[in-house]
Amino acid sequence: MSAHVPVNNIIPFSLVDGPGARTSIFVQGCNIHCAYCHNPETQRLCVGCGTCVKACPTNALSIVAGAVEWDPDKCVKCDTCINVCPNHSSPRIKYLTAEDVFEQVSGYAPFIRGITCSGGECMLYPDFMYELFQKCKAAGIGTLIDSNGTIDFANYTDLLKVADGVMLDVKSWDDDWFCKLTGTDGKMVRKNLAYLSEHNKLEEVRVIVTEGWNDPEDAVRGIADTLGERVSSTRIRLMRFRVFGVKGPMATAPSPSDERMDAIEALAHELCFGKVVVS
Repeated sequence: MSAHVPVNNIIPFSLVDGPGARTSIFVQGCNIHCAYCHNPETQRLCVGCGTCVKACPTNALSIVAGAVEWDPDKCVKCDTCINVCPNHSSPRIKYLTAEDVFEQVSGYAPFIRGITCSGGECMLYPDFMYELFQKCKAAGIGTLIDSNGTIDFANYTDLLKVADGVMLDVKSWDDDWFCKLTGTDGKMVRKNLAYLSEHNKLEEVRVIVTEGWNDPEDAVRGIADTLGERVSSTRIRLMRFRVFGVKGPMATAPSPSDERMDAIEALAHELCFGKVVVS
């Protein structure tokens, strides 16, 4: 039985977290800190500073034994707490087991194609995912992982056996760009890209297109070179950067133009990706 893990949110029906209608599970906590993160409140665990308690307009938050306690009955989900949080966290976390999540997911089963574990970074909780995915597979519910790719999937072969695939973010190709964007390098992401493709577990590769913060053209070329002949069976998603939800240095960064998105889409087609999606 897996331990309780911090879950930020469960969205019953999502059309943007994999193929078809899916239930998306967002865990709390991430091992990198992307400048363009549009869910920055999922990055860290609450440290109990109390900033949100003072700001909450409905008194749904309080300090109990040094920790912030959330009363969902008083909460109106105005997001004041996450907007004022100086720690990129949220007090509205529930600690759940795989069984807890499965009980909720199973109620949606007739209406969804599967579930997607995201975050934060869901690979921080592999035992939780393994148990949850086992239960889902037994119930005929599809399973996908949405990951930043900085944790070695080769160490989690059992998890991959019960996962239909991985939606892998390639945030940049050049390590200098990658470090500027995330605070670390992209060596493990490139390794995982090759590994997942070789083992037929690469559901989708994703590249966010920014202006002046990464190298999407080089990333698309690098992905194609790494995949080799498998590029023709790979779906790539080119995602236009948008400022919604972003905090920090990219909060006022511009979105790329339609012309740039069109050019990168044309490049992906030229490199023979099996399917190119622009969003």
